[in-house]
Amino acid sequence: MQATLAELATLVGGQIVGDGRVVIRGAAVLRDADVGQITLVDQSEKNQQLQNCRAAAVVTPKNFCPENLPAIQVDDVHRAFTLILRHFCPPRATARIGVSPLAVVSPSAEIGPNVDVHPFATIGDHVIIGSGSTIHSGVHIMAGSRIGQDVTIFPNAVLYENTVVGPRCLIHANAVLGAYGFGYGFAEGRHVLSAQLGNVVLGADVEVGASSTIDRGTYGPTSIGEGTKIDDQVMVAHNCRIGRHNMLCSQVGIAGSTTTGDYVVMAGQVGVRDHVHIGARAVLGAMAGVTNDVPDGSRMIGIPATPERDQKLKQAAFSKLPEMRRQLKQMQKTLDALKEKTGG
Repeated sequence: MQATLAELATLVGGQIVGDGRVVIRGAAVLRDADVGQITLVDQSEKNQQLQNCRAAAVVTPKNFCPENLPAIQVDDVHRAFTLILRHFCPPRATARIGVSPLAVVSPSAEIGPNVDVHPFATIGDHVIIGSGSTIHSGVHIMAGSRIGQDVTIFPNAVLYENTVVGPRCLIHANAVLGAYGFGYGFAEGRHVLSAQLGNVVLGADVEVGASSTIDRGTYGPTSIGEGTKIDDQVMVAHNCRIGRHNMLCSQVGIAGSTTTGDYVVMAGQVGVRDHVHIGARAVLGAMAGVTNDVPDGSRMIGIPATPERDQKLKQAAFSKLPEMRRQLKQMQKTLDALKEKTGG
């Protein structure tokens, strides 16, 4: 498959700089681009990297014009490059298969129109699956769960009983929704499991990453708000209430009964203690250890997490400790010498 630069510019609604007759035979990111391919540069600071690039052309922002390559200038580089990449590598079409005879589907389950249930999936009693949804092989949906329209659940995910999944959610491979919460009392020298009577509820357009886990509530739901995106290997404990449009990056761990506002961002490996509230639009930096409530709009880093500015001042001071130690030792030597001279 090939196209001229002019044809690609028309596809993305961009403006050509240079020869629009250049033939393009593929697309790749800057470090991988080869002869005959088109690449992208999203910042003018990367111009130097184009000097040794083998690509035939480049997609750039409108305020940037490369020196040695023909270009397509656009408002949104990544959107345009996505369209171009899909032109050369269109998504693999998959035919609807319906309910496979190799799937195990309870007679009491309600399967909507245009639903695919792949081989070796298990659908429990009284499960409801909305139209257009896809249940891949090895998925286990336990009794009483409700799956909305156009949901995709990838292989080997497990949904415990009474899990509720809103429309257009994506649940990736090996995710577990509704496992028992890690809550115990102590009686007669033994740890006793607390009540596990709640469930998990996902709002619309939620994505749950591979091998992530969301535990059920003790008495009510653990809930994930509309539009929230959860990366791989994230842990959300029992009774948490996660707001709308949060971003939880890989290996975040959130302890029980924590709540968040809308548009919260937690970077990789953030740890949040139980029973705290993270305010709306707060940003928690990578590996932040949150031990107290976080106000709306805060930017927190460090262990324990403190405001970004305060933490940077602490780190700057910490970096000076070796020099301060040397100065202190020199001051001590000077003081000792003065004492000897004065007989003090």
